[in-house]
Amino acid sequence: MDTPSLFSVKDKVILITGGGKGIGRMISEGFVRNGAKVYISSRDAKACDAAAAELSSIGPGKAISLPANLQSEQEITRLVSELSSRESKIHVLINNSGATWGESYESYPDSAWSKLLTLNLQRVFTLTQKLTPLLEAATAPQDPARVINIGSIDALRVPLLPTFAYSASKAGLHHLSRHLAMHLGPRGITSNTLACGPFPSKMMAHTLETLGDEIKAANPLGRVGLPGDVAGACIFLASKAGSYVNGATLPLDGGVHLMSKI
Repeated sequence: MDTPSLFSVKDKVILITGGGKGIGRMISEGFVRNGAKVYISSRDAKACDAAAAELSSIGPGKAISLPANLQSEQEITRLVSELSSRESKIHVLINNSGATWGESYESYPDSAWSKLLTLNLQRVFTLTQKLTPLLEAATAPQDPARVINIGSIDALRVPLLPTFAYSASKAGLHHLSRHLAMHLGPRGITSNTLACGPFPSKMMAHTLETLGDEIKAANPLGRVGLPGDVAGACIFLASKAGSYVNGATLPLDGGVHLMSKI
């Protein structure tokens, strides 16, 4: 099969949570530039609207703003209902919305666990569960629908920073993704995870500002992630080239998770 066909995502319908900022914005642009129809959702309506307008002007695909507070089960129900009124099928769901919380062990609050476990883990299941009928409708022979979960290398290693709820929630997400692969595979839907390392985003801004040089020096490739890195990985998993990948966790970090701290 020729390369353009193998990696094509043209005309696929995709929902990207947190698609207006950071890594989500990078992924959204990659798909729009390759002809997909991308729905962008997060609680920040202004960011969704701005990203959708900008990306649609770039084309050749299209971006559509569909804001929702993904922390809320009721909001997810509303999002799925609105999406169902517009589309009969969804080819790809990218669960990217998430939050982090860093605080000392002594003062780490219970509220951090409630917030992060809900958004980073529980609501991924909620949204995937409610969108399964639309994903099933998009399945085709040898071209399944896809669920791509944006995890973290902090779920593969123990981070030095005191981000206890974040690393635990992402580790849970990685395992949930594998569990979904077993359950949804027979229904024509794959489930895979990208374990992302440092990328320039709002979530990583303070860390990169204060520790950027050290982070780059500790990476075998000597840099942080670029937009094309995460967009390319998602396009691979969403295209025919990735149609036989199911239940995988792909580290996307330049190899930094392999580095020993001893």
